[in-house]
Amino acid sequence: MIKLTDRLEKIILEKLDDSHYSRKIKSGYESYGGKYDFCRFFLHKSDENGKLLSVINQFNSTMVIAKAKETFYSDAELSELVTLIMMNMPQTIELSVDTAKRIEGKLTNYISCERTEFEYISKNHTPKMAVKETPKLDDVFNVLKTSFPVIAKGYDLWLTDTSHKVRRGLSQCFMLGNYTTATIQYICDNIALVGQVATIPEERGRFHARKLLYWIGEKLNKDGIIVRLFARSNRVSYYEEIGFKELNVDIVFERKDYFE
Repeated sequence: MIKLTDRLEKIILEKLDDSHYSRKIKSGYESYGGKYDFCRFFLHKSDENGKLLSVINQFNSTMVIAKAKETFYSDAELSELVTLIMMNMPQTIELSVDTAKRIEGKLTNYISCERTEFEYISKNHTPKMAVKETPKLDDVFNVLKTSFPVIAKGYDLWLTDTSHKVRRGLSQCFMLGNYTTATIQYICDNIALVGQVATIPEERGRFHARKLLYWIGEKLNKDGIIVRLFARSNRVSYYEEIGFKELNVDIVFERKDYFE
């Protein structure tokens, strides 16, 4: 049974497993609560005993599914998830790899993509660099738009969401000079997830992004925050050279028309 809810009690959030998906949902709820059409939350419970199976969040075009601890979906419960996905048709779906493998053949409108989760391992040396920790968001956007066409087309949406989360301490942006930036998608449970990283075209190939990521890893580790990020699996060696260690490989679903 899956039902829309506008309230996630603390006891519900505490039942979720320790995963990126749970942290993303927690930070989303902290940011907006459940009273906005663009940020909806669902509770998935067992028909048999009412036990919580998962919490689902659809934020704009992304759906995230976070399982409760020790959850294993029955075939009927899995079918409920597939039905919810096909009713809402999100652009992107993030969920645990075991669940992704079970529903992969059922999502005919989607393709699956592997990505690797990395964690930064500190070298206990923060280099002296002129990094802005509270840059103007317009400056951040002007760099991001050169690498992310979707962001470039949605300035108002990006600015509203980013400023909202930054003010609440749930996100952060960094700038190196006026040419390289990195954003933190969320800060939750002492874990910061790096989101978009970009360098303007004329400055690419000069290792600016590599240096900024190293600086962020050292700085946040020193502050007691674990730094993680996701990247395509063919980028493993690049991030290992900076100081990141591979943790897991998961599966993300993207709607097929995104690639057309």
